[in-house]
Amino acid sequence: MVNMAQILKSKNLATKFQIMVEIAAHQPNIQQKDIAPRLGITSQAVSEYVKELIKDGWLSSEGRSRYKVTKEGVDWILQMSRQLHSYAWFVSKAVADISTTTAIAGSDLSVGQPASLYMKDGLLFASDVISDKGAKGIAATAAEKGQDVGIRNIEGVIKLEPAKVTVGKVPNVQDGGSRSTDLARLKKEIKEARLVGAMGTEALVALRQIDVKPGYVQGVREAAIEAAYCGLPFLVVCSEDKVSILVQRLEEENLGYQVIDLSQNFPKASTSRRRSP
Repeated sequence: MVNMAQILKSKNLATKFQIMVEIAAHQPNIQQKDIAPRLGITSQAVSEYVKELIKDGWLSSEGRSRYKVTKEGVDWILQMSRQLHSYAWFVSKAVADISTTTAIAGSDLSVGQPASLYMKDGLLFASDVISDKGAKGIAATAAEKGQDVGIRNIEGVIKLEPAKVTVGKVPNVQDGGSRSTDLARLKKEIKEARLVGAMGTEALVALRQIDVKPGYVQGVREAAIEAAYCGLPFLVVCSEDKVSILVQRLEEENLGYQVIDLSQNFPKASTSRRRSP
């Protein structure tokens, strides 16, 4: 289950987030009395929150009615917005109370026929095999097996169990790059992966040396996150200098991951993290 965004759990954080966004949009000249009516709170409340934000290091004050969002504040805004985006994505996928959605027919379906909904290989399917668990609805269009079908009157929740992301760490070029990569182990990891992406030139060259063309080269971080949410295991072959950026995004999304060092002669131990329940 994807964790709810922090700012949805705390009115204090939610209000701070809104104030920070208002200041970021209108800095440096913005008055507290202008923020208050937009958020439906008093000017005194805005003043107290601003004091806390300055103390937190997320805002800086340059005199009366002159505030700026600090670098730390920008990072916090981005982190909260990513959490909101992640939770919104989860809700849109998991809560099946929409009027009509599109699925792949897992069996022949006729208009008005009851159908169950389930995820397979990261895709939504509808079948005439009805289960007491999960989500179900009514076929809005007729479809043969394998065709797209519209499903309406959906009830229940589609079970989504995020998969784990595996990060294969390749040495930076100054440490040997692809020439110092354990290609035999890389081949083994490739065989166990459903989807493969490459981050960094060293990683791309290492994959080419074993005749593997990665499915993802651009936007790999977000592709891995999207795939994991859909239950698809993803291997990211990553140059060492980019590992921390990737891991940070995975932790922000509360996804499980495992880091495997692909350096030659490196012990086979790896770093892993389980998702919070």
